[in-house]
Amino acid sequence: MYKLTDSFPYVLNRVGVRMGDLFSRRIASYGVTLPMYRVMAALHEVPDQRLNDLSEMTTIELSTLSRLIGAMERDELVSRSRLENNARTVAINLTDRGEALFAELMPIAQHFEQVAVGGLSAAQLKQLKNMLAGVYQRLDALEQELDTRDAGPSRT
Repeated sequence: MYKLTDSFPYVLNRVGVRMGDLFSRRIASYGVTLPMYRVMAALHEVPDQRLNDLSEMTTIELSTLSRLIGAMERDELVSRSRLENNARTVAINLTDRGEALFAELMPIAQHFEQVAVGGLSAAQLKQLKNMLAGVYQRLDALEQELDTRDAGPSRT
């Protein structure tokens, strides 16, 4: 018998939502939201990102991310500039202020991860992350199914 509370998506969502909520509460005093933190972390990891790539990396919808980047630019946390080798491409980067704020927030994020996975060995944690990355990749098959279904003959 199917039980919602035993389903993989349910358990995974509960973990993600709870962790996100707790982390959001912790960083609120810095004037930062969880999506803002994800943008800073992504730009720290990979500078000179285009909006589309940043959207993919942070899983923030493109129009929402565009508004968020505008707000973060006004707060002087990120900058936008044209790439030297491709003047049509706008690169997004952390400013010095953004890097400094990220450096303050990173130990908090690391603490949250350490508490959440504290019962796992390093090998178990690596295996869990690899398994979740594999689950994420396998979802491409569902996306292809939906794309095929959506492109099929219309029902009128």
